[in-house]
Amino acid sequence: MENEAFASFLFFGTLLVLKMYAVAVITGQVRLRKKAFANPEDALRHGGLQYHREDPDVERCLRAHRNDLENIPPFLFLGAAYSFLGPDPSVARLHFLAFFLGRLAHTVAYLLRLRAPLRSVAYVAAQAPCLSMALQILLAEFRRAL
Repeated sequence: MENEAFASFLFFGTLLVLKMYAVAVITGQVRLRKKAFANPEDALRHGGLQYHREDPDVERCLRAHRNDLENIPPFLFLGAAYSFLGPDPSVARLHFLAFFLGRLAHTVAYLLRLRAPLRSVAYVAAQAPCLSMALQILLAEFRRAL
């Protein structure tokens, strides 16, 4: 691929999607281990309606997954758009790597209940490259319009 920035974006975007799948699998495993099923038919299959219930550990997994769903799609848009601005490939790779590592750290901190403010720091670390890319996209369009 000639666009090195876009190739890096595809690599890190794919890793992020795989990370989201991993959190979904972890959620399912926690449901099975804790016998806490969201649907009555699943509870019946695994022992009875008493297992149609919520569990704090399952809810934690779901919140981590929901947080990914709120943050990764905007990155996918911004990263793709930014890649086509012709950024320096090394700088682009740093943006994508920083976001990926921030999201990975956020998930680990969430699922393992690591002490505050680790999760918040990871969140901000992942948002910084998104803000940078968004500003560069807007600046490029502003310059083009002049």
